[in-house]
Amino acid sequence: MKKEKIRDIVSKMTLEEKAGLCSGASDWLTKEVGRLNIPSIWLTDGPHGLRKQEGLTDNLGIYESKPAVSFPSECATAASFDRVLLKKIGETLGEEGQAENIQVLLGPGINIKRSPLCGRSFEYFSEDPLLAGELGAAYVEGVQSQGIGACVKHFLANNQETRRMTSSSEVDERTLREIYMPAFERVVKKVKPWAVMCSYNKINGTYASENRQYMTDILRKEWEFDGCVISDWGAVHNRAGAVAAGVDLTMPAAVETDEKIAEAVREGKLPEFLLDEACINILELVRKGEEGHRVGQNPDLEKGHELSRYAAEESAVLLKNEEGILPLNPAKKIAFIGQFAEQPRYQGGGSSKVNAARVMGALEAVQEVARISYSAGYTDSKTDKEMLVQAAEIARDSDVAVVFVGLTPDMESEGCDRQHMRLPEAHEAVIAAVAEVQPNMVIVLHNGSPVEMPWIDKAKGVLEMYLGGEAIGEATVNLLFGKSNPSGRLPETFPLRLEDNPSYLFYFGTGNKVEYREGIYVGYRYYESKKQNVLFPFGYGLSYTKYSYSNLKVDKTKFCSGDILNVSVDVTNTGECIGKEVIQLYVAVRECEVLRPIKELRGFDKIELAPGETKTVLFQLEQRDFSYWNEEAHCFHMPAGSYEIQIGRSAHEVILSARIKTEEQRLDTWEEFTMESLLGEIMKHSAGSTFMETYTDELCEGIINSGMAENIIGKSVTKDEILPLLKGMQGQTLMTLKMFLPGLGEEVWNGLLEDLNSDWKEH
Repeated sequence: MKKEKIRDIVSKMTLEEKAGLCSGASDWLTKEVGRLNIPSIWLTDGPHGLRKQEGLTDNLGIYESKPAVSFPSECATAASFDRVLLKKIGETLGEEGQAENIQVLLGPGINIKRSPLCGRSFEYFSEDPLLAGELGAAYVEGVQSQGIGACVKHFLANNQETRRMTSSSEVDERTLREIYMPAFERVVKKVKPWAVMCSYNKINGTYASENRQYMTDILRKEWEFDGCVISDWGAVHNRAGAVAAGVDLTMPAAVETDEKIAEAVREGKLPEFLLDEACINILELVRKGEEGHRVGQNPDLEKGHELSRYAAEESAVLLKNEEGILPLNPAKKIAFIGQFAEQPRYQGGGSSKVNAARVMGALEAVQEVARISYSAGYTDSKTDKEMLVQAAEIARDSDVAVVFVGLTPDMESEGCDRQHMRLPEAHEAVIAAVAEVQPNMVIVLHNGSPVEMPWIDKAKGVLEMYLGGEAIGEATVNLLFGKSNPSGRLPETFPLRLEDNPSYLFYFGTGNKVEYREGIYVGYRYYESKKQNVLFPFGYGLSYTKYSYSNLKVDKTKFCSGDILNVSVDVTNTGECIGKEVIQLYVAVRECEVLRPIKELRGFDKIELAPGETKTVLFQLEQRDFSYWNEEAHCFHMPAGSYEIQIGRSAHEVILSARIKTEEQRLDTWEEFTMESLLGEIMKHSAGSTFMETYTDELCEGIINSGMAENIIGKSVTKDEILPLLKGMQGQTLMTLKMFLPGLGEEVWNGLLEDLNSDWKEH
């Protein structure tokens, strides 16, 4: 099927064929139209491994799928901060998809982590939209380089599993634009995904599948998305309404409601040209799938397994390493304690669940490295006195005890949210039993989202493995014994306790309404702005080597609309082993009239350095990096202000900084100046500042005569004492200023307003 013939094919389709094309033939196949030689294509989960079902099928990961490589989940690979790694994972998934005759891979998930309680957090990258967008784009680029389409999900404001099918995410425009939409915008504009998946939830009262504002006006018209919009499985409630909104393909099979679309067209409720556009988008997806298809060999599962191991090592985060307890000395007496050492939790539950080709736990992997003793300590989420006694005995008789704990499958999965941030009681009990007898304790965590750590002071080492894929055991052993150097950094904040999270009071919502009252203050944007202590900050992670930073340079100190700011910094490995460092660039607000988070991630890079080696890292910042969403003008707007360009080891720890000032961006639209306009806004323009300079003497005299200044200061005042007070009047209106200048006629005030408005129009 040639691209230029698609519209011609649609023109030959009957109304019923068009309506039928807009829903699936089964759980995973689109419909074919034999009369017109339109084939079906195969869509399949998932983000971190293929879940192709050929027997009994479902969209929740219940029935068996074909064996495939289970790569680390997004919660883990996000910690790599590594675009190259995500692209390589995407390429490998694309290769496996070709071998399995797949045309569209349903992933990645790039929703923002609003709360640690989200049961599907393990499928998402980060609390930060830049990190989520950059890694998502790299993944999509890798998948689509192999002739297979990626379907980015779940658009939009899908941040909890509780009542996910019916709840309405109540979010203001600025919060959507600055937090929940930029990752999708970045992926769409940067790498043009073949498809975008609409979410289950409502957005400000309207189902995403019926929300034309987001599915068409913003996604297609504003961002210029030219792919296919696919519904989440079962997310469509009104078939004709979905087509009208811009949702092209309803999945899975919905044959019984196809007639609803045809009926709506016949009754004049749905313009047929909108149905035609949906069919064109679906056929374009089919065309790409056909043209990208090549006869694939059997998937190279061993090659995939090795990449999965490497990815797990690159993504692991060393959270604590007191007294250099890691890496372990294989000559020491070492105990592995915890069932996860033998049977690791390496992926989450639900639609992304992969039938892993080969899983190896740390207990098996360590046999070639060191002789260790082992105690299960718990079974699933249960323990008893006998198991705890055995764990304590083994720990006491060892030089070091490595305790494997985390979250169990029933605690975080698609379809249900967590109720707290604690580990299972059985896992906590094992930690307590070991800590009582063994001061040299290392904790290895298997979890898809942050956990509270009341035991942190009793552990000398903590290694966060997240859900590290099928080779998590081998990766863990390589990291514990120093064959690999940890280089992951936290893609989310670990709060001290759940109650510290900014969404805590509002997260689950009331009834079917979930209010995002924390607004733009999500994750580290909140913790840093509030100066809230956390367990581990966003971007945090340790290494077996050390790095120093120097020679921070910015190529300008004043940034104007349309400029590019070039930033460079030197990074040196000052330790004794090779390692990889994540360089993080934040833009921090120092002076700005707009209420904003105190800092935001605006750049990152990951580099490898040999001992003693130095590399220069370059960043470029644009106007958008200094902008906020102006709800009055409905655009990103750069205000005047003073900022710091910060290079940090985390969102909290700043290493180097440089000051820069911005000049306010003139907008195409403005609110006309009146006597009720604020002096602060008036003073930004030449006509306003000239007026204030011209009438400073008269203004000071008027304020003195009014007695206002004397009431504030408590004594009679002079002109010199009045001048500082004028700077504090920026929140007053022009009408207030007029009170202190009774000698000026109306023609002067009218002239000022005319000059102000003409000055604005000219720009």
